[in-house]
Amino acid sequence: MYDYYLGGKDNFEADRVAAEQVLAVLPAQRRSAIENRRFLRRVVRYLAGEAGIDQFLDIGVGLPTQGAVHEVAHEINPDARVVYADFDPVVVSHANALLYQRDLSVVVEGDLRKPAGLLASPVVREHLDFRRPVAVLLLAVLHFVSDDDDPAAIVARLRDAVPPGSHLVISHVGLDLVDKAVAARAMEIYRRANEPIWPRSHEEIQGFFGDWELLEPGLVPKHLWRPVTGEAPASTDNTSWGAVARK
Repeated sequence: MYDYYLGGKDNFEADRVAAEQVLAVLPAQRRSAIENRRFLRRVVRYLAGEAGIDQFLDIGVGLPTQGAVHEVAHEINPDARVVYADFDPVVVSHANALLYQRDLSVVVEGDLRKPAGLLASPVVREHLDFRRPVAVLLLAVLHFVSDDDDPAAIVARLRDAVPPGSHLVISHVGLDLVDKAVAARAMEIYRRANEPIWPRSHEEIQGFFGDWELLEPGLVPKHLWRPVTGEAPASTDNTSWGAVARK
């Protein structure tokens, strides 16, 4: 559905049908998806450049689309290493075909809801050096984790696994950014599509960063996170918050 919002070709008929149903009640979702990719690009360029990060763990990558993390990072540092993880074997198969670069970017099947297993994966451990800073990217994925799965504990486990100097990036659908009635209709469509979604408040999302230092401008509608001069936002009617924090 996300790829379809972006105008991509890596999606299926069921995705397109459900996405159109969401857009019928929440037209801003397409523009919000575009802004999420722009947010990714700005964040990764900052991390690979000014922050000096050369290791990235992108969890919940979804079907590959334009402007993947390694593509953006390699514009700044051609030696940056990226691990992509997703729990869907179909996604992993597509990602291996489109994102794999020997010794630079790899794809692993792993479930965000089981962080210990993901972090223990031999592929992850061989590709990333957890003695050095790592950027953990949770872009538009935590809102697919139910409260019953304890997303706060999941993110805390990821925070604990990386050393000082590491960064955490989150974008998350905001309960307080969307009209409640509209949000309820969109949530029902996602539920019927077998991808239930859990929007959360600004306070709840900020809590995922724990005691890490939120970089300026903090947790903001993602189009407001260090916008590029001269680049007009796809929309100011965003549905998600975004932030970056440093350990």
